Amino acid sequence: MNIIFIEPFRNQLLPFTYTKPVSELRCGILKMKDKWKNIFPEADFFNKTEDYLQDTKWPLNLAKDNYFINASVFPNEDLREKISQLKSDEGLFFKEIIIAYRSSEEKTNLDRIELKSQPIFLKNTWDIFSLNHIAIEEDYKIITKGRKSQPIPRHVLAIKPERIFIEEGAKLINGTLNATDGPIYIGKNSEIMESCNIRGHFALCNNATVKMGAKIYTGTTIGPYSKVGGEVNNSVIQGYSNKGHDGFLGNSVIGEWCNLGADTNTSNLKNNYASVKLWDYQKGGFKDTDLQFCGLMMGDHSKCGINTMFNTGTVVGVSANIYGSGFPRNFIPSFSWGGNSGFITYKFSKATEVAKVVMKRRKIEFEENDESILKHVFESTERFRRK
Repeated sequence: MNIIFIEPFRNQLLPFTYTKPVSELRCGILKMKDKWKNIFPEADFFNKTEDYLQDTKWPLNLAKDNYFINASVFPNEDLREKISQLKSDEGLFFKEIIIAYRSSEEKTNLDRIELKSQPIFLKNTWDIFSLNHIAIEEDYKIITKGRKSQPIPRHVLAIKPERIFIEEGAKLINGTLNATDGPIYIGKNSEIMESCNIRGHFALCNNATVKMGAKIYTGTTIGPYSKVGGEVNNSVIQGYSNKGHDGFLGNSVIGEWCNLGADTNTSNLKNNYASVKLWDYQKGGFKDTDLQFCGLMMGDHSKCGINTMFNTGTVVGVSANIYGSGFPRNFIPSFSWGGNSGFITYKFSKATEVAKVVMKRRKIEFEENDESILKHVFESTERFRRK
């Protein structure tokens, strides 16, 4: 079975999809592609994405018979059955949204099959955190089915221990794990340091660390090889990123290879309690999220200095560097350097120098493909930096 992910909502998920296909986004414990791999374990998976991503790290393989699946759709058994039953040139739709189709090539002229019940979609950046409770719950069931957790250490206060799963190699030292409202997943070779208080739904992915005295509230995912301290609520850190010190992160999504300086704080609620607007790349302006709580969206490789303050509903692009006192504006384009007093262009050569050092610390090489992708992002986002 040859499965090819398609991306009808790709532009609505920028800046995160500047550097990767939609299928590589994490919501819950797993990335979108891994959720589908659990549904179709014997399939081969590819992406139909932007040319600059296709030509570098995610090559496409078209077979004589392909299943094209919307990478933004959360899979379930009903969808698995309906997709498996598709005939050639049949498409599965919910209203005007394509869910999947079967064909020898990418096409739009399809025999329609209508879904009666609405699937769950990752359509907008804020869906990554707002759907994270549901995603953690479903991923937890898949990952832990038929398996036995490592024992919870005696010095850890565990509430609802039957909803807590600890992988091999994880280290926990005292603190509280409260799974009353949702499951808690502790990944392989991860660590929860002394005196941390954590509430489910919560996921700590492999090799990630929660630092001493942290307060982690429900709906939070800490991606692999990340380090997190301070106070975090309903946020998703994709992976390889650090929020290692005190400060508040709420209702936010942080990409890969990011760093939040000590005492960085995000506002997630407006003083007038109005719904939050976020920069929309597709619209070229701000879009109402219809959410009362919404914090920071930060693309891959971006950083901020100590004591940085982000206003409610701030979007930061790829490889931005923010510092200084006061609130910077709530849309910071990719490769911007500065803060409240204004921004200049972050030189591409300097940005890639930092990326090489940061990735090397995690024993991952910054390759020619990585540089090529960032170069495309640098050039294609120039129009935003001129405004």
